[in-house]
Amino acid sequence: MKQKSRFQKYTCSSFLAAIGIALVFTGCSPKDAVTHDRMLVVATTGMIKDATENIAGDAVEVVALMGPGVDPHLYKATHGDLERLTTADIVFYNGLHLEGKMGEVLEKLGRSKPVVAITKDIPDSLLRDVPGFQGTHDPHIWFDVDLWKNAVRTIAAALQEHDTINAQTYRRNSERYLTRLDSLHQAIRQKVLEVPKPQRVLITAHDAFGYFGDAYDVEVKGLQGISTVSEFGLKDVTDMVTFIHSRKIKAIFVETSVSQRSIEAVVEGCRQRGWDVKIGGSLYSDAMGAAGTPEGTYIGMVSANVRTIVESLK
Repeated sequence: MKQKSRFQKYTCSSFLAAIGIALVFTGCSPKDAVTHDRMLVVATTGMIKDATENIAGDAVEVVALMGPGVDPHLYKATHGDLERLTTADIVFYNGLHLEGKMGEVLEKLGRSKPVVAITKDIPDSLLRDVPGFQGTHDPHIWFDVDLWKNAVRTIAAALQEHDTINAQTYRRNSERYLTRLDSLHQAIRQKVLEVPKPQRVLITAHDAFGYFGDAYDVEVKGLQGISTVSEFGLKDVTDMVTFIHSRKIKAIFVETSVSQRSIEAVVEGCRQRGWDVKIGGSLYSDAMGAAGTPEGTYIGMVSANVRTIVESLK
């Protein structure tokens, strides 16, 4: 949410210029430059890639720009991303300012090819507002599985529109995947009930789990705001320590894509107050786990988070 630094503006401008240069030297539009056999889809995050793969199966090739452990709030596009974006047939991104430093790049690219914000069809009434930033919404929609289904439908519709030959496959696969997400949503609701309501407090480094809290009746607090661009300060740590001590919170959590420094400061502050709060585990917040592992899928990631939270708090 911060104003861009001079370096960030320069980097973004340079990357936008690079896209223009690439198109001039190929002598064609990005669509014309495609030489691959299957439709190439570029997704910004692993969660979007996984949803697309579940919908498309083998009909398309899907590439994610951001891998495990990568923080999308701070991510800067690379020259490798330039090649992927310019050769893609369609680009899916979260929107809602999640990919903050890539916003202008995606906007420019959208003038020459389909660039789809997967949150575009979600009514504002279902989105969480960001305090202090009027008209801005929390982008972490994937932590409410029922809400994430809206994004899945948007991806499916875009694929059907731009690849009519495989439209039936996309429709059939998306319906099957949505059924699996319904089951996941219900399983989470039941699992969370294992934690007594007074102990159902989730504390993390940044405020990524607000939708999770709203959907599954969990009180959620983050040391930082919804974006890791914002810095935590001494007062933030002190206030959090006071809250944990007063509520006798058993465990707090680190995130795989965020530095542990802030949470470790809270643990130490609690220890100085005579309250031994433990780090309950590491949660997947803005990035999934490694490819080839259960946590490298959306369903596996969310399931792993819920197990970690419940086992540490109950």
